[in-house]
Amino acid sequence: MSYKEDIDLNRVPEHVAIIMDGNGRWAKAHGQERSFGHHKGAEIVHIVTEESARLGIKYLTLYTFSTENWNRPASEIEALMNLLLDSLEEETFMKNNVRFRVIGDRQALPQAVQNRLNQCEEKTAANTGTCLVIALSYSSKWELTETTKQIATLVQNNELKPEDITIETIQENLATSFMPNPDLLIRTGGEYRLSNYLLWQCAYSELYFTDVFWPDFNKEEFYKAIVCYQKRERRFGKTSEQIS
Repeated sequence: MSYKEDIDLNRVPEHVAIIMDGNGRWAKAHGQERSFGHHKGAEIVHIVTEESARLGIKYLTLYTFSTENWNRPASEIEALMNLLLDSLEEETFMKNNVRFRVIGDRQALPQAVQNRLNQCEEKTAANTGTCLVIALSYSSKWELTETTKQIATLVQNNELKPEDITIETIQENLATSFMPNPDLLIRTGGEYRLSNYLLWQCAYSELYFTDVFWPDFNKEEFYKAIVCYQKRERRFGKTSEQIS
């Protein structure tokens, strides 16, 4: 029996965010270099993206490379950037009506990577299915710093008064302003932390942690996470009686 049979297609999360953790440890467990795990992990990205499209999930956001990851060995960073160039398959996006978008500090990325990302975004801009968002050279601290700068500029230019700054003002200036906050956040690899990922946006997200390393996170594991999400009661500060 598959967990897919238990999924209520009328209640799938609109937005799923994933921290794809465990590539390196998976590779080590298999006696391989870390890059081997990253290559296997890239295959899982395609699988989860296609399943999201089939299930009708509107937004899928993947933590691909954090601002802190720039502190990793130069050889690993170079391998990750090359893998990114090789693994962006426009045909897969077009076949599944997937739109591709990026959030993060693009200017920190190699020019070839920036060009490839722009190409994929432009090619898929008219697609109306799942929006695949990769968080690349991203962190919440970076995002909130940039958001603060943008709002400060509006105040400086007399376009906004400090007393008029609201939660909506901040939301509108976030890198994620084009999509709703995540309903479900999945983290693989057995760690129990958010690692500077979508901290503002995940204030009321349902969190799902699994010991499964990302390269082993197959369709069944994805279905299992969604079934778990659908069994939860989301109250957003209200009582059960108020939402029933």
